[in-house]
Amino acid sequence: MHLPGWLAEIPAEQPYPVMFATVSGAHLYGFPSVDSDVDLRGVHVLPVEEVAGLRHGPETLSRMWTRDGTEVDLVTHDIAKFCRLLLGRNGYVLEQLLSPLVVTSTPTHEELAALAPGCLTRHHAHHYLGFARTQWRLFGKTGELKPLLYTFRVLATGTHLMRTGELEADLTRLYPYGPAYLPDLVTAKQTAEHGALPHDLVSDEDIEADVKRMTQTLEEARDSSTLPERATTEAALHDLVLRARSRS
Repeated sequence: MHLPGWLAEIPAEQPYPVMFATVSGAHLYGFPSVDSDVDLRGVHVLPVEEVAGLRHGPETLSRMWTRDGTEVDLVTHDIAKFCRLLLGRNGYVLEQLLSPLVVTSTPTHEELAALAPGCLTRHHAHHYLGFARTQWRLFGKTGELKPLLYTFRVLATGTHLMRTGELEADLTRLYPYGPAYLPDLVTAKQTAEHGALPHDLVSDEDIEADVKRMTQTLEEARDSSTLPERATTEAALHDLVLRARSRS
């Protein structure tokens, strides 16, 4: 997997201090294409004067641009919003926080990542089931391979999370949860970000049956999961936000 070396320069170019930035999207999920963009996600920290007074700074910053032929999609949330999302059973932000593809980090990032296990609940299954339904519908409309791989990926990630309490976003590490043809689909995806499903690899009937089976498996894993009903780290996250804000 090739990522541009200049990614490390991006956090220092932002208008607010960046607590962390990681690579998400197809690179994190294990199936980037030769023409994939780079999805950067992270946390910025608004200064006290932009949260305590009448004028409030941006809770979310979003920017897209192209550099050296690579499209970059950068989204950061203020630390307080990010922590609220963590407590809201949001799988996206957990994957961003725990992504092994780290562009920049700080001790506060490490502290926040250490709190992540206390944010996990059995209700995170709803996030992955909902994401799978959305991507499955998109595949039905477009016939593109990308939303199909996203469907398989989130079902496998959710099942693994419910069974083990561990977050794994890379589909290539989750093949045992999916059908035998998944590696071939990942290989096919490498040639084009928006390529069509190669029907010589698998039939529509087999795909539909496998998606249905994996959905049922995730639902059963949710129902039998030993993960707690709610997060246990709200007080610790509140304290972390206050300390990060005061340092900014």
